[in-house]
Amino acid sequence: MSYFPILQDKATRLFVILGGFFVANALIAEFIGVKIFSVEQTLGIAPFHINLLGINDLSFNMSAGVLLWPVVFIMTDVINEYFGKKGVQFLSFLTVGLIAYSFIMIGFSIGLKPADFWSLSHINSDLSVTEQDTIRQNVGNYNAAYTLVYRQSNWIIVGSLTAFLLGQLIDVTVFHRIKRMTGNRLIWLRSTGSTLISQFFDSFIVLFIAFYWGAGWSLEKIIALGLVAYCYKFLVAVLMTPVIYLVHYFINWYLGEEVAEAMRNKAQEQ
Repeated sequence: MSYFPILQDKATRLFVILGGFFVANALIAEFIGVKIFSVEQTLGIAPFHINLLGINDLSFNMSAGVLLWPVVFIMTDVINEYFGKKGVQFLSFLTVGLIAYSFIMIGFSIGLKPADFWSLSHINSDLSVTEQDTIRQNVGNYNAAYTLVYRQSNWIIVGSLTAFLLGQLIDVTVFHRIKRMTGNRLIWLRSTGSTLISQFFDSFIVLFIAFYWGAGWSLEKIIALGLVAYCYKFLVAVLMTPVIYLVHYFINWYLGEEVAEAMRNKAQEQ
């Protein structure tokens, strides 16, 4: 007999797995998001240098977190499909709480007095001597680099958490409104459609809070940056549509068509 009989239920195991991916990807996205990367140069092409609303030389310079947010939104739609809006809302509030807790703990870690030997010499020993010397020359004080990477602006933290939570609530609402009109047909419409709408709001909410209110950037710059970011997210959301069908296929196979259908119908009743 299993010591954890509740985990013998396939639906429960599925919720734990999907919820784990949901929370893990959201947490990781928050912390790697401090890095800004060039989409064009990563793909080996020249920056586009877009001029928009009087803001010149815009390119697709994105937070590294955008690599993982599509996974979060796929998990959102899949959880929505089989466990309903209550399942998504529970995980969304849980995730916001865990992210906030993580930032608090990181803040405490930054305040710890570093050991004397650690600040200047703590470098991955797996690296070659040349690589270690290069890091020392470019980084200097390791504790200062640690602080620089992990200490984010309070405005950015508030903006990010607010955008995430509101984006999730918008996503779940749009998803169910579309599903009420289409039933279990047109998975792409309710999944990709709800993501596109929620991501539009997400793109601008974080910029308005973190940089319009928090840093005093102009409204034109906020709108221009938001539109560029949304173009990227729009394209990624559309490209990820086949993945949604693939995930649904494996879940239906795992649960069995009869159980999966019953769960979808129950989720719609919420």
